[in-house]
Amino acid sequence: MKNNLKSVPNKLTLAIHSTDNSFGFACRNNNDEDSDRIFIKNLKNDLCNNLVIDFNEFLSKENLQKVKKVSVSIGPGNFNASRLIVVLARTISQQIKCPLDSISSFELISKRIAKSNHIYSNNQSFWIYKKLKRKGFIAGQYKVSISEGQIKELTIEEKVVPKIVQELNDKELNFQANYKEEEDLKELLNFANQNSENMKLRSWEKVLPLYPLSPFN
Repeated sequence: MKNNLKSVPNKLTLAIHSTDNSFGFACRNNNDEDSDRIFIKNLKNDLCNNLVIDFNEFLSKENLQKVKKVSVSIGPGNFNASRLIVVLARTISQQIKCPLDSISSFELISKRIAKSNHIYSNNQSFWIYKKLKRKGFIAGQYKVSISEGQIKELTIEEKVVPKIVQELNDKELNFQANYKEEEDLKELLNFANQNSENMKLRSWEKVLPLYPLSPFN
């Protein structure tokens, strides 16, 4: 994976993502998937400094000015990482005056989970969960939608934002959250570009980290 970008023209989409164990950046030029550049790194104790240093190495100041939209995953994930990447995304959006979009890390992986488990029925719902170290789970609910027309497209709607639950309902479909950082970063780029086409991008002020759990639990 490359952590440096050559000087690029035109419009860039920037994605910033973190999980329980890693953080990463991805960049796409003019919605061309062949232009994708991705950087992923394991979390370290000094994330605050590492995050900024690695981002500056990934994207030069010159190319930062060519970013036209930013998308960030807001959690659930590592508490500190979620907070810091959202701060970074908000700061970039504010300073270069570009829209910022956000998505939960569970919603980000929901389409992949639906496809890998062959969930193609319209309005079918399922839960994505992460087991907590002590008691309970963090879980969110997702519903499948299949568009009409010659080309049928699968989309996922987040029905219940990830939250703490004490038990999972064994009568419903439940899947453990399974992160694949490179695939998830590419999906985050797709998400930003799709929302841009549908005019759903938001201002940075409305993007906040998702904290179902305090850092002490």
